[in-house]
Amino acid sequence: MPVTTFARTMLAAAAAVALAGCSLFGSKPPEPDPVPSFEPRAELRSLWQVGVGSSATYRFQPAVVAGAVYAAGGDGSVVRIDASGGRTQWRRDVGDALSAGVGSDGRTVAVVTVAGEVVALDASSGEERWRAPVGAEVLAAPGVSEQVVVVRTSGNRVLAFESADGARRWTYEREMPALTLRNAVGMTVDERAAIVGYPGGKLVSINLANGGPLWEITVSTPRGVTELERVTDVAGVPVVSGSEVCAVTYQGRAGCFDIVNGRVIWTVEFSSASGLDRSGPLVFVSSARDAIHALDARDGSNVWTQGPLSLRRLSRPLAVGGGVVFGDFEGYVHALDRANGGIIARNRASGGAIQAAPVALGDARFVVQTVGGGVEAFELVGAGRSE
Repeated sequence: MPVTTFARTMLAAAAAVALAGCSLFGSKPPEPDPVPSFEPRAELRSLWQVGVGSSATYRFQPAVVAGAVYAAGGDGSVVRIDASGGRTQWRRDVGDALSAGVGSDGRTVAVVTVAGEVVALDASSGEERWRAPVGAEVLAAPGVSEQVVVVRTSGNRVLAFESADGARRWTYEREMPALTLRNAVGMTVDERAAIVGYPGGKLVSINLANGGPLWEITVSTPRGVTELERVTDVAGVPVVSGSEVCAVTYQGRAGCFDIVNGRVIWTVEFSSASGLDRSGPLVFVSSARDAIHALDARDGSNVWTQGPLSLRRLSRPLAVGGGVVFGDFEGYVHALDRANGGIIARNRASGGAIQAAPVALGDARFVVQTVGGGVEAFELVGAGRSE
């Protein structure tokens, strides 16, 4: 029997409650762990901050391309910021509330409105180039290449629009499980393909030229009796490193795969709602239990674990400089030693929770965006290197 809209809504609500670690009824939910004490061995230095407008109920993440930071707020503001000094180079109001952004390749900047319309701006001037209807809610930042702007709907359709004029080029659809997480899962886009993580533990490479699948990988398979137990969505963006792509699912596995033929290099049991990053010989993953793990990129064995920092809702980690950084629900930015996972530095961004992953600005610099609309750049100073 097909799942009705009402049933999907109730299942999604149940999933949200389960992820939050509390019940619809009964006692007060548990308190998050306090931030742990530590002996500072490095410094997280704030470099600059720019306000772009609060994100309301949506998750926005800056895009960094060729020395510029592009960011958007829920009220319709889109800005270009000089990455080195934090100077606002242009600011535009697209005239409508936004649900997703920002995607950019340095030529085009793309955001999506709450009404389901993709808006493309000129990256150098901020002038609007075109608008095109998507026809559905979009939660994840668009992927942008020289040829197309790629948008993924909350119903997991992927649509491509011509970068030049917004004409629809293709649509990719696949059958979805009865229950999926309402999550802002993005994609990895290059000049040839978009690599997209799907519910049901699938990873698909889509040809940008025609929307045809190039390959499909099973990261994990649904298990359990109930629909909630069988949720195993790919979390975060897939990470490409050389000839390998790595991904992690909720209630499933983490693994790395050959990007050419989809061959499994390794997989391990894992659950994450945020995603992973990779740098050299290590894969860094934020677990569904709010712990940060370092896995050996050769075989998936655990190298170290930091936490758990229970109920602190950790972001996807980022390997930067000699450390690993991530944010939490109170706006704290934590830095770990890449070699052993020890906490080496901490700072607090302005504007509340950090939900989206930090984005690299360079060797030791990165930028975060808070739900309150603050875009803030940090530098990790004094961290050692393990590579």
